[in-house]
Amino acid sequence: MQFADLGLVVVDEQHRFGVEQRDLLRAKGRTAPHLLVMTATPIPRTVAMTVFGDLEVSTLRDVPAGRADVVTHVVPAGNAAWLARTWSRVAEEVRQGRRAYVVCPRISATQVEPDDGAPRPEEDGDGGRGDGDGGSPRELAAVEDVVAQLREEPALAGIAIGSLHGRMSGEEKESAMDDLASGAIGVLVATTVIEVGVDVPLASAMVILDADRFGLSQLHQLRGRIGRGSLPGVCLAVTAAPPDSPALERLTTFAGTRDGFVLAEADLEQRREGDVLGAAQSGRTSLRLLRVVHDADVIEEARVAARDVVARDPELTDHPALAEAIARALDAEAEEYLERT
Repeated sequence: MQFADLGLVVVDEQHRFGVEQRDLLRAKGRTAPHLLVMTATPIPRTVAMTVFGDLEVSTLRDVPAGRADVVTHVVPAGNAAWLARTWSRVAEEVRQGRRAYVVCPRISATQVEPDDGAPRPEEDGDGGRGDGDGGSPRELAAVEDVVAQLREEPALAGIAIGSLHGRMSGEEKESAMDDLASGAIGVLVATTVIEVGVDVPLASAMVILDADRFGLSQLHQLRGRIGRGSLPGVCLAVTAAPPDSPALERLTTFAGTRDGFVLAEADLEQRREGDVLGAAQSGRTSLRLLRVVHDADVIEEARVAARDVVARDPELTDHPALAEAIARALDAEAEEYLERT
């Protein structure tokens, strides 16, 4: 698709798009259009770009009016009593006329691809098997298996349980959501297809199984599906992550705040900012001496100084050493990226 005169590109749910995808949208115009990106959970690279001044930022820190509070707890998968209490807690919510989600990382035991077919540029995964920290593989919760298990769970006796995942047709997905909204089912077992675009005001409980398999951005987005009305919510993150592991640290951070900005900073600290001169959105950085999360003041001073130099000497003819250092630091790929952006 080509646009005759594209002036503005708006990218919602920015964390679901890779750098190349956003660049492709911008390339649809004859000249580079203005770009507005929106997200409740800025990915590490976005945070870095705001620090470097490549993105101007507007923040909306207030929770939408009428939204209730949501409390979050981490549940050790190996603690049978806590796990039993998890399902009892879900039953309590549903029997008060409310709704609950149970989120699984996979559809079935054989699944190896992302459920919704969309890229996950912001998350690190292992194809659906693992412990979140490079340990021995383990079987992860799958929608098909969990639905069968919960229908046999004594605490949920008499509660209708449905499912939702990316292999279902659009009509089947819509029917599942209608059933949840109407109360025909009280518990919906789903994959991350519910991450965005789902609004059920009566949904007040969420259980995220194998929560260590999700990044902070996805966890925050998933939790945002509950507490959307006046009813307080509870989110239970079930994990087998070992003590003192980065995965458990990530979940502890998630449970401790609902502030997407705090979570974004924690994500940046854990996963690094990626390549600010390329397409990598997290992980290895091209910076050798700086850390964005620690050196924002130094970067700000450097940006002011650089703008002053370029304003007075655009071709850097009076600063040959600086011009040489820049040429030495930029490979062809990085130079092409800067020209595009």
